[in-house]
Parts: sequence; C-alpha cells; structure tokens
Amino acid sequence: MTRHFLDLWRLDASTLRAILDDAHARKKARAGWTKGKVDADRPAAERTLAMVFEKNSTRTRFSFDAAMRQLGGASIITTANDTQLGRGETVEDTARVLCRMVDAVMIRANAHETVERFAAVSTVPVINGLTDESHPCQIMADLMTFEEARGSLKGRTIAWVGDGNNVCASFIHAAPKFGYRLTIASPDEYAPPQAAIERARSEQGMIEVTRDPRAAVEGADLVVADCWVSMGDTDKDQRMAALSPYQVDERLMAIAAKDAAFMHCLPAHRGEEVVDAVLDGPQSLAWDEAENRIHAQKAILAWCFNAF
Repeated sequence: MTRHFLDLWRLDASTLRAILDDAHARKKARAGWTKGKVDADRPAAERTLAMVFEKNSTRTRFSFDAAMRQLGGASIITTANDTQLGRGETVEDTARVLCRMVDAVMIRANAHETVERFAAVSTVPVINGLTDESHPCQIMADLMTFEEARGSLKGRTIAWVGDGNNVCASFIHAAPKFGYRLTIASPDEYAPPQAAIERARSEQGMIEVTRDPRAAVEGADLVVADCWVSMGDTDKDQRMAALSPYQVDERLMAIAAKDAAFMHCLPAHRGEEVVDAVLDGPQSLAWDEAENRIHAQKAILAWCFNAF
C-alpha cells in the first residue's frame, strides 16, 4: 500500500512514534558531519522527490531539498504556475503524470482538497507540505525539538496562543497520539476547528480552549505562537485588532512553567505575535525547531519509502 503523509490524525501513534525515533537517530548519527554528506543507509538512493509549491516557502523548500540529498536522492522543485496546473489542468491529471516520473510528491497547497485529490490517484507517496487545514511536517519537527530539549511529551502541557490556524490544527491532531495536554487561547472569531477538537477528544485527547491567554499558558511546558496574518488572509485589520491581546511577551512567559520553552514555526512578525526578548531569549527553541524540519522530514520520507 502506498504510504501517504497527509494528516497526523490519519496515522496511528506507533507509526508517528517510529517516525520521530528515526528522526532523532538520523540527527544523532550526523553529529559533526557536513550538511551535504549522505546518510549511511541512503534510503532515498535512486529516488526523486517532486516538490510543487502553490505558496511561497523558505523552510519547507530548503529542508525537503536538503533532506532528499542527505537521504541519497534528488529533488525537482516547481511552482504551480510553472506547470499546467496554473493553466487549468486538473489535479488528478497532474498526479497521474507526475507519479510516472518521480518516486514521491510533496505539495505545499492552498486548499487541503488539492492534496487529498492528488493522493487519491497517485501511485507514489504524497506528502502534505502545508495546506489551509494542516501542517503535519511542521508539528513533527516541533515535537522532535521538544523531546530533544525537554524529554517525553506524555503528560506535558503545550499552550497555543493566537490564531487557531492550520498549525494549531495539527497540534490538535497530534495530541492524542503523543499524550500531551493542549491548551489553546484564541478569540472566538479565530478559534481552532471544532471538528478537529471533537475528533481528538474522541481519541482521549486532552484539548482545552479559552479566550484567555494567561489561563492557557499557566504552568505550560511549551508556549507556541504563529503569525496572525498568513498567506491568503484578506482580513488583516480585523485579525490585528482581535489578536493583539495574544502577544507572547516576557510577562506571559513568566506565567508558564519555570523551564518552559517557546516555539514559533517562522517567519515571525516581531513585535506582533511575539516580542524580540522571547524569540531571541534563552527559552526560545525556534532555531532548533527550524533545523529539525530537515531531520523530521527525512524520517517522514524514509517511512514513505518503506525504510522502516
């Protein structure tokens, strides 16, 4: 069966645990190596990854390209406008062609439906590099980073502060898989998707939602923020007004656990959702988090290629 990586809720806990374990092992094995050296097992040898971008990207683009190189494979990068998708070819027809030319496809799409339609007809693995509904690769890197810095996720509290967006949704998806408690603070008009919350709770996920950022952050082991205005959002003024009370600053971090960490998937809008003193401060893991996109995605790719 073709292994797609579309959403965290679709995969069982043991599979996600195996992917994170592989990510940790691959990073540890590369200690002291140059960035271009290939992993010893070369699970992507003689394989090519196609990357299709409908949205701009820094971390997703560079990390997947570097990941394939370190796994011993190659990548081809294009934007949707550079392909016939930009001229009206259907998602399904593009998928039928690409899966005859490459060994896997990563798509950074606008609509989640695009990734699902692509995967429905693809005979090679399809990876969700971000959609309007979820960002599973980012959360795998985030969870890897927390484990690396603070240990087990089970029983810990992660606080999300701000827009209940696609990244927040993937934190919700992962909560019952890894056993952490997720507290979300957001204004009602930008609350996280209720369907994702209900699904996670049905799987014994510990999800709490409040409008009060102080209540969400109190005692938390990790505080996470993201930009308030994302690509494609057209309601900037409304967002800025509604989300301004949700800025993560030193006073908010002081309410979290004494050794609490801070994460941000980047790019950050400094002075909006987070202040410099937090993003650049000793509690911030944002830069480790960005680096770990490579290692987490290498493990995702290796799993897609049936390396474990």
